[in-house]
Amino acid sequence: MSRIDDELAELGVEIDPQWFDLALTHRSWAFENGAVATNERLEFLGDAVLGVIVTERLFRVYPDRSEGQLARLRAAVVSGHALAQLARDLELGPLIKLGKGEVATHGDDKDSILADTVEAIIGATHLSGGFAASTRLVERWLGPRIERAAERGASLDWKSSLQELTASLSLGVPEYVDTASGPDHDRRYVATVTVAGRSFGPGRASNKRHAEQQAAALAYQALSAEVSATPTAS
Repeated sequence: MSRIDDELAELGVEIDPQWFDLALTHRSWAFENGAVATNERLEFLGDAVLGVIVTERLFRVYPDRSEGQLARLRAAVVSGHALAQLARDLELGPLIKLGKGEVATHGDDKDSILADTVEAIIGATHLSGGFAASTRLVERWLGPRIERAAERGASLDWKSSLQELTASLSLGVPEYVDTASGPDHDRRYVATVTVAGRSFGPGRASNKRHAEQQAAALAYQALSAEVSATPTAS
């Protein structure tokens, strides 16, 4: 019995065997076996079902969070990387039916394939048992991840969090300055961010986005600390 079989049994969730087999059928395997059906349509359905379930849970559990904060939480929970890690925890990789080329390139551990398969299984669950079954499955698999993401707060997206903070303090829009150095194969980026004439940073990373996120984190933390230290009028 596989890990995922154990999970389904504990939840009392049954997936129609045909849907489950299809959820595990990658297009590379289908192409090599007579162009049979793949899990792509189930993935399409599962993506939509997953979005609704996670969105409703966030809406109900975190009534104090803004739309932007909820959107960042959802993005963190249902990202390809997050779903791929879930698939690894479930030891899903060896169950996926892959073509020879994908087997040779370790397709059973590729983020994209793992994440797509998780969504396909959610789709198969929904077709087999409706929202009741798919909700139990998603909340079991992603409930703890939602809580961890909520605890991370601003660090889900430092740039967006900084912009929200500066707007609330009437400090204007943060402005980023980036410099790059090194050869193309080993590029290094340094970023600073200016808020109301004050410069924060630097952030250093191997790509521009991460460098800017680091600079934004330093600015957010510094400004938040200043706000917390400012006495409030009585």
